[in-house]
Amino acid sequence: MQLFNAETVHKLLPYEDLIPALHEMHEGEIPSGKSVHMKDPSGADNMFVTLPGWLSGQLIVVKMVGVFPDNRERKPPLGSVLGAVAAFDTKTGAPILVADGEAMTYRKTAAISGLGAAQLASPNPRNLLIVGAGGLAPHVAMAHIAARPSIQHVQIWNRTLSNANTVAAGLNEYGIDAQVSSSLDSAVPEADIISCVTMSDQPLVRGALLKPGSHLDLVGSYLPHMRETDDDAMRRGSVYTCCDRGREDVGELTMPMASGALRMADIKGDAFELAQGRSAGRASPEEITIFKNIGGAHQDVFTTAILKQTAKL
Repeated sequence: MQLFNAETVHKLLPYEDLIPALHEMHEGEIPSGKSVHMKDPSGADNMFVTLPGWLSGQLIVVKMVGVFPDNRERKPPLGSVLGAVAAFDTKTGAPILVADGEAMTYRKTAAISGLGAAQLASPNPRNLLIVGAGGLAPHVAMAHIAARPSIQHVQIWNRTLSNANTVAAGLNEYGIDAQVSSSLDSAVPEADIISCVTMSDQPLVRGALLKPGSHLDLVGSYLPHMRETDDDAMRRGSVYTCCDRGREDVGELTMPMASGALRMADIKGDAFELAQGRSAGRASPEEITIFKNIGGAHQDVFTTAILKQTAKL
């Protein structure tokens, strides 16, 4: 059984390779599996999540992670999503590999958003806006740049300015032109692609400010009470999701459905349908596209299968 630490995971899964590989995986079947979410019995806002997935003839994958939002406030700070991903042989059940759960989560989540941009964003965007400055923020920036290399400028907005400065400085070290924006409302109309990676329970991106032809990537709002954009965005944009599962569970979709700004039938497709040509995607240069990255065990299975292949196991 092979062990992969975080450094090795990041090295073996560069976004330039991971995104096209995920597109190819989306041309096939969706792995089967049902996740289990356990809440902290103390009443704290923590969860432990088990995400199993079975890809016929290839791999059985189980991701086991704790979601502890307050970890970032610890001294020293810790990641909010920590755990491990394990893969097993489909013929014998024997373990094949175990990989760092945080690194795998960063890679697969950012790459799926990059895949959404590759499928839906305008062909030659120049300006990328990242809303949020947590551990995932630099990864979604790098993934979007890998998906759309025409991006030349990155802006970072975060309520805590010092955190935005830290993310921008880290991207600068990779040779990426990243700067901090002090005004979200000023940055949104300038952005060709906007990627939101927060845990906000209130809309941040105002749909009325989205410029024609822009692409809005919504990642962070994964619980029923969370959302990162408003009803205006859902009215103006063409909405897609990473898959057709879990649409009834995320506030980003259910809240505008409750208000009448969005219907389930308005969702135009998902990453599988786009990869397989069953959904046409962007219809015009002026169209605003919205991609809700819901997450799911299938993403972990796909990413682990790609890791196994890359490592030649």
